[in-house]
Parts: sequence; C-alpha cells; structure tokens
Amino acid sequence: MADQVRRAIAWVYKNAANFGGDPNRLYIGGHSSGGHLCGVTLVTDWSKDFGLPADVIKGGLCMSGMYDMKPVRLSKRSTYVKFDDDMETKMSSQRHLDLLHAPVIVTYGTNETPEFQRQNRDFAAAANSAGKKVELIEAANYNHLEMCESLGNPYGPNGRAALTLIKLSV
Repeated sequence: MADQVRRAIAWVYKNAANFGGDPNRLYIGGHSSGGHLCGVTLVTDWSKDFGLPADVIKGGLCMSGMYDMKPVRLSKRSTYVKFDDDMETKMSSQRHLDLLHAPVIVTYGTNETPEFQRQNRDFAAAANSAGKKVELIEAANYNHLEMCESLGNPYGPNGRAALTLIKLSV
C-alpha cells in the first residue's frame, strides 16, 4: 500500500495540470493505518525514487498512527502481518526523518490506547529533535474513532489541524 500511495502522489504531481490541480499544493493525511501510511509517505526519497522535488508534499496530517513498527511486529498482529527486519525498518517513518521535508501535524486523543498515544508523542518528539517543523496536538477526551470523525468538523481537532496545515484556518 505504501508504494501505491507514493506512486499515486507522483502521478498527481505529474498530471495535476491536466485536471486543474496545482502540483505545488499537495498535502496528505491519514488516520490510524492511514496515519502510518502518511508518515511513511512523508519520508519518501522523492528525488531518487521518482525524479520529483524533495518537497513535493507541502504538509502532512498524521492522525493517530504508528510510526515505529517494532512494537507492532511484536504484537498479535504479527500472526497476520509478516514483518522481517527490512520491512520493519522501511515501514518505520520515525527512523527516516532525514527525508522529512514537509511540516507535519501529529494528532492523537487522550482516550486512545497507551500505545497510540506513545507512538504519536514519540514521533513528534523525534521529528522535533531532528529539527523538523512539527506540531503535536493532544485532543482531550477523544478516542480513536472520534479522532477520525473530527476531521469532518472544522472546529474538531483534526478538522482545525487540516485547515491550518493548508492555510485555510477557521
């Protein structure tokens, strides 16, 4: 899936003019597994892998995702998601922050599981320590599903974050 997302973004960038899009205003976001994909996509080597500018993505909204696959690999999910060392490394966006060129907003809810909370705090802290532009939003009293739903509300934590990211604040 990560490769599909990357190829889709490269296609959109290259073809935006054909459908009235602006290739210089590409933003991405995702919740939960989508948050993981958002993180992985943000640390793509766009120049090397696709011949695109390193900053092809102008911003990312990582909502309640996982950014280090080691704990996931050690969890019950390992019975149906088969990680080897190489996949774990490639799919752990927190380990590739040197490739992060876009500002990122990372969000999670205080009623999410401790692992979701930790992963989001740690990802934002690592990005900050690497000198990247990152904002962490802790949404009080939101659970995992409510975080997803909040994207559709311009006054919810994720809706407001998305509008801020693309410079259309309410």
